[in-house]
Amino acid sequence: MKKLYLAVLCLIGAAASVPAQAGWLSSLFDWNEAKTRHPIVLVPGIFAFDSIAGVDYWYRIPAALEAEGATVFVPEINAFESSVMRGESLIAQLDEIRAASGGRITRFNLIGHSQGGMTSRYVMNVRPDLVASVSTAHTPHQGSPLADIVTGVAPEGTLQGVTFEILANAIGDLVNLLSGYDGDDSNIYAMLGEFNQPGAAAFNTQFPAGLPASACGEGASQVTINGQNIRLYSWSGTSTITSVVDPSDALFAITGLAINEANDGVTGRCSSHFGDVIKDNYTMNHIDVNNQVLGLVSLFETSPETLFRNHANRLKQAGL
Repeated sequence: MKKLYLAVLCLIGAAASVPAQAGWLSSLFDWNEAKTRHPIVLVPGIFAFDSIAGVDYWYRIPAALEAEGATVFVPEINAFESSVMRGESLIAQLDEIRAASGGRITRFNLIGHSQGGMTSRYVMNVRPDLVASVSTAHTPHQGSPLADIVTGVAPEGTLQGVTFEILANAIGDLVNLLSGYDGDDSNIYAMLGEFNQPGAAAFNTQFPAGLPASACGEGASQVTINGQNIRLYSWSGTSTITSVVDPSDALFAITGLAINEANDGVTGRCSSHFGDVIKDNYTMNHIDVNNQVLGLVSLFETSPETLFRNHANRLKQAGL
């Protein structure tokens, strides 16, 4: 028994020391569970950045996907801006990647967190030739009451609004500077105007594909836009306090009180529904899904790294 145990350990050690492409090893160990046909693009939400001071927005998630064979891109997106402007920036970067690939890359699997989901929906509708699938995580497709509160307390153009706008845009511009984004300046009211009730309704009227036809229902799992078939998925959480040591818990415990349904501190459970709803009640707050803050998430829930690896495998199994 001891010799067999040692032999297994030696085999595992040998497997770890050679390329995953070795045919006979691949038959024993699946190194490519996240190796999708089309690259994965992780689209950030508000306070968007790729990396600041060595800390990634998608904390440890790209590495977890790449370790299982995925090709992953994280675009540079404005911290505060409308999804239309953010989407145009994303389109330019996707076109650039596709051109640089020499024809090897044709389409992308977009996975958007929070406003990143709205940004991905915009891209899907105006450039469906770039998109194989759109998955949204904790995205408030029907808007968030938090945006209504802010635009109600500090309406744009008023003294309160101007003061808030200056401070908020300064923060957004600082995030952009630290992350190396050199595009347009932040525009906090363009972002908020998309997530209050009138703004969300207007966006959804213009881009309805994938939205549920009934309250808290599911949307179509696949849509065809300009001849392009695009698969749609979503997931979200309904917890605000998930780790006693996570500083974001206190914030989301307060903001969640403003939302009249189970929520993650920003997005209501039903508001997150889009396409094929994988699950809408993970024990996660609004930023647990991207493994923040610094991996301080619930110990009693699927880890964000595993969640994304599982979804990449789902995309792979769907031929995406």
